[in-house]
Amino acid sequence: MIRLHSQITELAATEWDALAGTQPFVSHAYLAALEQTAAVGGRSGWEPCHLAVRDEAQQLIGAMPLYRKTHSYGEYVFDWAWADAYQRHGLDYYPKLISAIPFTPITGPRLLANDDATRQILLAAAVAIAQEAGDSSFHLLFPEANEATLALQSGLIPRCDVQFHWLRGDWRDYADFSDALTRDKRKKLRQERRKVSDAGVKIIRKRGSEISEADWHFFYRCYSNTYMEHRSTPYLSLAFFLQIASSMPQACLLVLAYQAGQPIAAALNIVGPDRLYGRYWGAAWGPAGFVANLHFELCFYQGIEFALEAGLDAFEGGAQGAHKLARGFVPVSTQSAHWLAHAGFADAIDQHLAKERLAVNQWQSELAQHQPFKR
Repeated sequence: MIRLHSQITELAATEWDALAGTQPFVSHAYLAALEQTAAVGGRSGWEPCHLAVRDEAQQLIGAMPLYRKTHSYGEYVFDWAWADAYQRHGLDYYPKLISAIPFTPITGPRLLANDDATRQILLAAAVAIAQEAGDSSFHLLFPEANEATLALQSGLIPRCDVQFHWLRGDWRDYADFSDALTRDKRKKLRQERRKVSDAGVKIIRKRGSEISEADWHFFYRCYSNTYMEHRSTPYLSLAFFLQIASSMPQACLLVLAYQAGQPIAAALNIVGPDRLYGRYWGAAWGPAGFVANLHFELCFYQGIEFALEAGLDAFEGGAQGAHKLARGFVPVSTQSAHWLAHAGFADAIDQHLAKERLAVNQWQSELAQHQPFKR
């Protein structure tokens, strides 16, 4: 039996999480926090319609985080040009159907099941739902590699992009990692960190229950400042961060910078079982003003140090940012897959994405030639 659910809480957390695995962003708690603090739902343009497949015994055997969208904000797989082309031809691109984690450009499971046959059922069901509802399209964003392959086999159009991740080598600690860099890159990193230290900045990492409510309030002030500087509005509320602090505390790692005893900046990371995910950062500068390189210290170097200390395999520092390459990160492919109802547009976008894939692959190959490590 296939059914749509307008709230994640209509599905038992134990059932959902048994299929979702251990990545924090796909967890019932994380998705529930998005809904219960109005980051999605209501007038947000993200209408939850999570897909569930049950067997004859009513056991949940498949699930998919699913949303009907009336815009393309918060996705990080950019299709604004597609929407514009539809509009210029007198067609509606919205609403569309997407399987994604809102505001989270992180690869992870989307077709939640224990076997590929059920994953194929989920894909077919999502396309059928989009067709029946008259949606323009269905999009599978940041799926795992196996899921992307299944989507291709199901006739969806593949798309790829590049992110920059720190991947663990055989380093014992940060000093080992630093020594593995080329001389110029190692010198650059040391200079950047020294400038932060010379500015009298003290860095403290807090995890789980160590993070006080006052810390969260300060972090949210910094997070909001980042959006204000870009003349934008935060997607997430203070209530959201306080809820995940309560429902999934050990996943939360807050890095705080202090100057003259006062907090001046903060970065939030989410800790998975084998990966660290850099999410949000911001500053509320003190009387001394801007501190050069503090962003790199909080968002990159502190994350690398923590990942090494915690024995994690990787650190994902967020979407985009080729500047990460010089700081120990390497280019990694990300995937998405797309179904479009309009045959003409589907063919045109298929041809465009074939060319785009070649360009992305060439760019990734060029980036790989400039990795910061000794050969």
